[in-house]
Amino acid sequence: MEEQNKEQNEKTCALITGGSRGIGRAVAVALAKAGHPVMINYSGNINAAEEAAMLCATADMDLPVFIEQADVSDEESAAKLIKTAEEKLGHLDILVNNAGITRDGLILNMKTEDLDEVMNLNLKGTFYCCREAAKLMMRRRFGRIINMASIVGIRGNAGQTNYSASKAAVIGLTKSLAKELASRKITVNAIAPGYIDTDMTKSMSDKAIDATIKSIPLKRAGKPEEVGALAAFLASDEAAYITGQVIGVDGGMGA
Repeated sequence: MEEQNKEQNEKTCALITGGSRGIGRAVAVALAKAGHPVMINYSGNINAAEEAAMLCATADMDLPVFIEQADVSDEESAAKLIKTAEEKLGHLDILVNNAGITRDGLILNMKTEDLDEVMNLNLKGTFYCCREAAKLMMRRRFGRIINMASIVGIRGNAGQTNYSASKAAVIGLTKSLAKELASRKITVNAIAPGYIDTDMTKSMSDKAIDATIKSIPLKRAGKPEEVGALAAFLASDEAAYITGQVIGVDGGMGA
């Protein structure tokens, strides 16, 4: 047990918010395959979180994998999650802010609650976790923060004014925080996925999906694993000179 704890302490450890399904799950598995002990945060679906943990453990049976329920849109819950991650992992070196929701609709019909819910999770949740993780990373003088933005945070999208605004704000947060933390060898980057094949996008109508695919230069949906691969790279030593960037995984939509 002592040897295992020592080995864990020598590895860079990761927390993935919203890591039970879709892109978050793919990121967690990619980080586990790269040898990082991981904590998977989930909001309500414990079965999905356990499945994600099993996939991570398959990558390395000796790799520590934890799951932790928390609503990161709540300031106290987010702070507690970061503290718990440090306690269980030994230290927190990599934070992937993936938790997010959509509440789509044209602005004329959009309720204020639809704006508040999206901003509270997508933006404030990211902010809360970044703030608490940064305190730990600054003491260790090392860290990797990866925020999940979106192509619509760059280009906009009809029917998603609230979601687009939240992701555009995450991009601004990323660029500003990268400047604040660079002197402590902490990188902060954002990934901007385009149309990725997940449960969230499968809820779209066939007509909307067909129109979206036609608008993508590569003429296909992206895979969650393709986003996960980029996250694993940004968390690696090879990406130590990359910070303040927004990198699209969008099949050319943002070109």
